[in-house]
Amino acid sequence: MGRALYSVGFWIRETGQALDRLGCRLQGKNHFREQLSRHRTLMNVFDKAPIVHKEAFVAPCASIIGNVHVGPGSSIWYGCVLRGDANTITVGAGTNILDNSLVHVAKSNLNGKVLPTLIGDNVTICNSAVLHGCTVEDESYIGASATVLDGAHVEKQAVVHSGALVRQNTRIPSGEVWGGNPAKFLRKVTDKERAFFSSSAVDYSNLARVHASENTKNLDETDFKKLLSKKNARDAEYDSLLNDLTLSENLPKAP
Repeated sequence: MGRALYSVGFWIRETGQALDRLGCRLQGKNHFREQLSRHRTLMNVFDKAPIVHKEAFVAPCASIIGNVHVGPGSSIWYGCVLRGDANTITVGAGTNILDNSLVHVAKSNLNGKVLPTLIGDNVTICNSAVLHGCTVEDESYIGASATVLDGAHVEKQAVVHSGALVRQNTRIPSGEVWGGNPAKFLRKVTDKERAFFSSSAVDYSNLARVHASENTKNLDETDFKKLLSKKNARDAEYDSLLNDLTLSENLPKAP
């Protein structure tokens, strides 16, 4: 039944689109047609093309543009933009760049330096972070909405707190936690936090595999599964009500 309804709906929509095209032809040059921008997850710029490892996950609404290299087991989540049009962006293995983050490069700045963005292995970059022409070494942790500017260098297993602003040419030593605006030294990284860096990267990589698998399914398959799930839920609810009625009928009557 679900398949039949889906097919009828599909043909109704196709008929609507055909009627729209016919109407446009009848209106001639005066017709209005809405133009939709086609999103491309991977996009070349000039002679620069992204290189994404086959074991990396890139969300369908993310944008990887130009000279960008993404290593194995890494994940680029929903709404992220990695724009390597003016320089190079390199993302190591097992690194996770979470939703709505922005990674860009610097062709030139006030100091006249050409700065790529280099991100090491097993790095976690939380939601809405901004990285611009900087270096982030292995197993570092960049908090949500943090900003790391041109020439900044975050060493191995360092932490940038959520909302922090790391100014140009700042160097954060290994094993230190920095935060604030501008970012300053707060304390040393604890042993528990060091263990968390690796586990966090692994957890997000595993979760990315689930999302990658789900995103490979076509709409027909997912829509049919939704209909089947709803049907099973209704059947289970009906069985539950039927059992309740049966139990109530079998209860001894009050004298």
